[in-house]
Amino acid sequence: MSITQLRPNMDHWQERVDLAAAFRWTARLDMHEGVANHFSLAVNEDGTKFLMNPNQMHFARIRASELLEIDANDPAKLKGPDAPDPTAWGLHGAIHRHCPHARCAMHVHSIHATVLASLEDSNLPPIDQNCATFFNRYVIDENYGGLAFEEEGERCASLLQDPKKKVMIMGNHGVMVIGATVAETFNRLYYFERAAETYIRALQTGRPLRVLSDDIAEKTARELETYPEQDERHLRELKAILDEEGSTYAT
Repeated sequence: MSITQLRPNMDHWQERVDLAAAFRWTARLDMHEGVANHFSLAVNEDGTKFLMNPNQMHFARIRASELLEIDANDPAKLKGPDAPDPTAWGLHGAIHRHCPHARCAMHVHSIHATVLASLEDSNLPPIDQNCATFFNRYVIDENYGGLAFEEEGERCASLLQDPKKKVMIMGNHGVMVIGATVAETFNRLYYFERAAETYIRALQTGRPLRVLSDDIAEKTARELETYPEQDERHLRELKAILDEEGSTYAT
């Protein structure tokens, strides 16, 4: 029996399992930041209640049963033994209060996305298929204001009002990726880091870039948006690998 079939009596169990798998694989890809950074997933209709990783727990150890359930409208949750990281509350709480289309939100300081966010021009030109995926589909935050406590979180959330813009390149900070499901959001996070790596490595050659036309970049982005089931199959395969290895993510 697969470990994912062992279902404790907890609400939102499948969502918990998917999110825990995303944490584990993000750590494996070395896209984590020690015990910092956070993923969240809305579990009620208006998106204001969400699952999130426990405060200061390494992504490589997170289990489905350990995820916190947070109410973005209940600041009292910031007190007590199971209180979330205050910057996670500030950033993810604001997103889930103000951006109902952002059912899932993943924030990391992955190396290549953060290098991109550190450039004077943080745009990602469509120099290959992965880069074209994000053509006209990201927003750049050029006004970093320090740690994402409540005021900074509110400011960041205001930049994600356009449902088409599902990536925020957080200048001097990292990247925030949003989506409708864990599978969709993790898939987008994975390919954004790959795209950023391709661009950064291309810049390192010092050679002229071959940039796709706007028409072809937009066509490619639309085709990839409707590509059938890639995100779901991607996450399914990652969970299958974790299951075969006897991982504890789904406990």
